[in-house]
Amino acid sequence: MEKTPQIFLILSSSIVLFLTIPGQTADLCKPDSCHATRGPKIRFPFRLKGRQLPRCGYPGFDLHCNARNQTILSLPRSGEFIVDYIDYKASALFIDDPGLCLSNRALNFSLSGSPFEATHLNSFGILNCSDDLTTDDMPMDYYVVLPCLSTANNTVAAVDVDFPAEMVPPPCRRVANISVPPWYSDFYWGSIGSKEDFELRWSQPACGRCERRGGLCGFTKDSGLEIGCSKSSVTGLPRGAKYAVIIGVGIPGLLGMIALTCYTCNKIRMVRHQRRRLNNELPTISFDRQSMVRATSGLELPTIESYPKTVLGQSRRLPNPSNDTCSICLSDYQPKETLKSIPECNHYFHASCIDEWLKLNGTCPLCRNSPEISSLVTPSSSSSSSSPSSTTSNHHY
Repeated sequence: MEKTPQIFLILSSSIVLFLTIPGQTADLCKPDSCHATRGPKIRFPFRLKGRQLPRCGYPGFDLHCNARNQTILSLPRSGEFIVDYIDYKASALFIDDPGLCLSNRALNFSLSGSPFEATHLNSFGILNCSDDLTTDDMPMDYYVVLPCLSTANNTVAAVDVDFPAEMVPPPCRRVANISVPPWYSDFYWGSIGSKEDFELRWSQPACGRCERRGGLCGFTKDSGLEIGCSKSSVTGLPRGAKYAVIIGVGIPGLLGMIALTCYTCNKIRMVRHQRRRLNNELPTISFDRQSMVRATSGLELPTIESYPKTVLGQSRRLPNPSNDTCSICLSDYQPKETLKSIPECNHYFHASCIDEWLKLNGTCPLCRNSPEISSLVTPSSSSSSSSPSSTTSNHHY
């Protein structure tokens, strides 16, 4: 059992390791952004390549940051666009041209090969005019000038796709028909400048309902595309990974508890064994409870009177020559004084001093032994016991 603490230490270290690894994974799946104060927060189903794990996002929803800390979406057939805003509840995102000329990108815009779609398409005819358009050429309600495609000597405008050909003014000719997603300009965003956006939607993964309930969408397993809704603060952490965390923490924790319990039980067993062996080696001492109470609180008067008395002569001689002072009053013995001795220990005191002492204490003032208890102690190893009787006698020294 000496190795038990080492095993417990190893298991504890394993628990800390298992707790640390999931925490690091969770940090990589937390919402992130390319810019500290601007741009959308990126979380499932999107992910930032190089900054979040592959399982933190859904396939086809990879984004990245450019050198200007802008969030970039790459469409297979249309190139790169800036992501201005993501509406997770509506499953929508708004994209713009990094070159600030969305009109030019609209001429060859396609969502093929991407997981995104348009709720509907707006169709336009593109007119290329060799001169400035005026109200004399065409009413302004019929066309929209595209500034980033126009020059000083050339005007490019968009008209309704069904605009009659006979109404096209002579300086203009139709060069293309285009269909693009909903197109929002400065007026929609409430700003002044060249901000324009296409609105794109996605249907898979279907996370809108979860987001509207205040939940977070993410994978339910460490493989496959099954998604679920969770209140967890860790977005996109697979359910299989969560099970792995539970198992990784639970099993070492359980083994650690078992090891600690075994170690504790073994210690308790050793202490009990040592205590039992010690009890077997020591004799059992039995006491008369009534005598113990008397010894603690004082002796009865007949017992005190039964102790031997001695009247000192002129020589003041006692059996023990060094015992010439009363240990109670600390006075030297004088001729004709009456002394009293305690049986067993044979210590002498002034009779008046020891009488008062024994009324309050049942033990000798010097050795703290009780004559009555000494006569009643019976070792368990002895088959019989005897109690010496004290006799009253008067001696003269």
